[in-house]
Amino acid sequence: MSKIANKQMICEVLMEAAKTDKDIVALCSDSRGSGSFTPFADTYPEQFVETGIAEQNLVSISAGLAKCGKKAYAVSPACFLSTRSYEQAKVDVAYSNTNVKLIGISGGVSYGALGMSHHSAQDIAAMAAIPNMRVYIPSDHLQTKELVKALLKDEKPAYIRVGRNAVDPVYEEGNVPFEMDKATVVCEGTDVAIIACGEMVKPAKDAAEILKEQGISATVLDMYCVKPLDKDAVVKAAENAKAVITVEEASPFGGLGSMVSQVVGSECPRKVINMSLPDAPVITGTSKEVFDYYGLNAEGIAQKAAELVK
Repeated sequence: MSKIANKQMICEVLMEAAKTDKDIVALCSDSRGSGSFTPFADTYPEQFVETGIAEQNLVSISAGLAKCGKKAYAVSPACFLSTRSYEQAKVDVAYSNTNVKLIGISGGVSYGALGMSHHSAQDIAAMAAIPNMRVYIPSDHLQTKELVKALLKDEKPAYIRVGRNAVDPVYEEGNVPFEMDKATVVCEGTDVAIIACGEMVKPAKDAAEILKEQGISATVLDMYCVKPLDKDAVVKAAENAKAVITVEEASPFGGLGSMVSQVVGSECPRKVINMSLPDAPVITGTSKEVFDYYGLNAEGIAQKAAELVK
């Protein structure tokens, strides 16, 4: 199956919807190219706003348009959208309950070689800490398509983080199980539960195959809905396992691992191990090189799971 970047799929879904819905507006902070939104800007110039490198303006203008009845999609690099415009996201979008979808592109370590200034390891924790702000991290372009289609139907604030490059699909065309705000069970097992989000879902799925060859049965949950977290799915997976592993392209603090640990600790105590980026400036390199270095790959996840179970 061909690989498509999640950000490209977001543009494609919005372009299709914009054919009949003139209230859809896309906004970029000098990021139409990197965000794959040049086709939208060229096709619907009257439904596109370029703010330039001004992320605070990007978010506030989006909120203003939403108050006028528009459906605003603000596209900007996650590293800047989640920091430079944090107050606007908190006040103008979440507190004011405006119909703004914040699209954080090139999230995590997508800008690998550019270093810590362009990494967004903190955005999951930061955005999730804002009351009334939902946080979604789809795993592949097929799930991204379903997510954006669902978001077009509601008027609530949300932060969607996607990577920069095309990634191997987790699902198959025509067979994409999706329910809004419900984790997707990729596979079921009885020894260990692996709960992952975003680009970490594919290596988690591959790790389950490696573990199967070792006689270890693994559940894999695609927790694309980091907030609201699907607590029922977490509890069910944990209850049927000896231990739980969370995997995320993020800081070890305040993200998926922290949220899952809170649920497991209070509802069905099990040992929980969080696999994440380190609490330190990440090495420079491509996403794959960074993931391999820190063991955020199929082999690393499988090794950690085997150690836990044995």
